[in-house]
Order: sequence, then structure tokens, then C-alpha cells
Amino acid sequence: MVLTPEEWVRQHFVYFLIEEKKYPISLIALEKQLTINNRKKRTDILVFNTDGNPEIIVECKAPSIKITQDTFDQIARYNLKLKANYLIVTNGLEHFYCKMDFENETYIFLKTIPDYK
Repeated sequence: MVLTPEEWVRQHFVYFLIEEKKYPISLIALEKQLTINNRKKRTDILVFNTDGNPEIIVECKAPSIKITQDTFDQIARYNLKLKANYLIVTNGLEHFYCKMDFENETYIFLKTIPDYK
């Protein structure tokens, strides 16, 4: 496997989830495939809760890629299907953490995500 800039970001974020936030490796999936509008897409990192439901979606970009509204639109489209509670977008330099507010169909920006309980 080639260590692309995006893959470097993904590996470092997985390390952060495991070492800093204490998420069990067994709940973390990489490049999980899903189908949206008959098109196959992949989440970069998907963290499940203990019930097996999506808890966190992480979209990784290369450090040279600026995070834009398009990036959030992409992860929001994935979440229409997955219904995760948290969305994260990172390019390794900037990290944006959001908690879903399903009732108001929006997300709330956070400083970080909660540690695994």
C-alpha cells in the first residue's frame, strides 16, 4: 500500500482515536463502502458504537487540500444514510468536529469529540 498524503492523515487520525480518545480498534472500520444514489462511496474512517451502529464518520483529506463547504457536504451526504452522531473532517492540520442535531437537521461545531466511554 502506498502511503499517500491522505493515507498519512488517516493513519494518524486512527492513532488519535485509539491512543488519545480510547476507542477500541474493534469498533473502527477503514474505507467502509456504502451506496448513495446507486453510486459506491467509501467512508475514510467509520467508528461504530457497541450496538454496531455508526457513531463517528471521519473524512480525511491530504494536508495540501483546503477544507471547504464541499467537504462538509460530502460527509453530510454519507450521514444521510449512516446517521452517525459525530462528523469529523481533517486534513491533518485542521480538524473540524461536529455533533449532529437531527431534530433541526444541522450540526454543532465542537472543540473535539468525547472520549470513548
